[in-house]
Amino acid sequence: MQSSKILVISALFLGMLFTGFQCASTELTSAKLYIQQKNYTKALEVLRKDVEKNPQSDEGYYLMGTIYGEKGQYDSLVDAYNKSLAISNKFEKDITNQRVHYWVTLTQAGVASFKRVSVNPDKDSAKINLDKAAFSFQHAIAMEPDSDYTYYLLALVYMSQQQSDKAISPLEQYIAKGKTADGYVYLGSIYYDKGNRLKDLYAQKKNIQDSLSYMENFNKAISILEEGRAKYPNDAKLLGTLSSAYVGANKLSVAMGAFKSLAESNPKKENYYNYGVVLLGADQFENAIEQFKKSLDLDPNYQNAIYNIAVAYVKWGTDINAKAEAKSEKDETYKDKYRQAIPYLENYTTLDNNDVKIWDLLGKVYAVLGMSDKAKDAYDKVDQLRKK
Repeated sequence: MQSSKILVISALFLGMLFTGFQCASTELTSAKLYIQQKNYTKALEVLRKDVEKNPQSDEGYYLMGTIYGEKGQYDSLVDAYNKSLAISNKFEKDITNQRVHYWVTLTQAGVASFKRVSVNPDKDSAKINLDKAAFSFQHAIAMEPDSDYTYYLLALVYMSQQQSDKAISPLEQYIAKGKTADGYVYLGSIYYDKGNRLKDLYAQKKNIQDSLSYMENFNKAISILEEGRAKYPNDAKLLGTLSSAYVGANKLSVAMGAFKSLAESNPKKENYYNYGVVLLGADQFENAIEQFKKSLDLDPNYQNAIYNIAVAYVKWGTDINAKAEAKSEKDETYKDKYRQAIPYLENYTTLDNNDVKIWDLLGKVYAVLGMSDKAKDAYDKVDQLRKK
């Protein structure tokens, strides 16, 4: 939307109400007087009679829409304005200005409600503010359907409400109208998360329908993210989500070729990291660690790489132990891999001391290695964080 269009209309409609007064119907004349007195209930009553008598009353519908705006009845406003415009374009300029005014007002109200969630995260207060934000953004979109950013804001609210399915439609609209990669990232993430949940469900219940559904969602995520990648080939978040989706769908050979080529042609920390994620998904632990370490060479505080190096060592050790147990053999070398994970886990806690998953993993590693006191401290930290 052009910046010149986004103007708060300070004076509403009273100045124009008496245009053509001498040829107005009795109902219109009465309605304008009621409006001047701010008696909107009576004004609506006579305007309904006006449009009933004269279904082609463009001014009657226009005035009804303006009153609905004053009363905060935005669905009725849109309906009345659309009916006026369907009859003629006589009030088109005024209607356009009014809709812009309410789009600005509603968007600002939605943003304010959304911000209050972070200020007051209490569950009940958050619900109230998120509901208010959703209401405001929904009606702002009705006022200005071409405003791409409002769709994005509404999707963020839905995702904050844990209503990811409701976020799909506004994200699709945002992608169609927007000019950033975020829409693809969020929409792809929704389908990826759904795929993961269904995959876990299939692992528990072995229901074949869950198997088909999780693959369908992973493939949908890949399709969306590949479309985004074509437009935004260097967006780190998009590429990271895409690599995870490929791993989830077990399309590792496709992903390995794509991300290896990307890391070689564009040696950025994110590209090494994403290639490492794919390798880790294929249980190529040593190669994955090599890529993660290349990321750290470029940014020693890159938390994603630090975390995944630790995870790779733990998974490597677990894999060694599982294979030995399957052969009824004893192989203590798995503990070496656990030990190699510790410096990275401890380093991570210096960068983020409040990450539950890190402390939980660190506690497990300490416990396996017989480091009882440290394991207890780690688990105490987990309990402390979960009580917050």
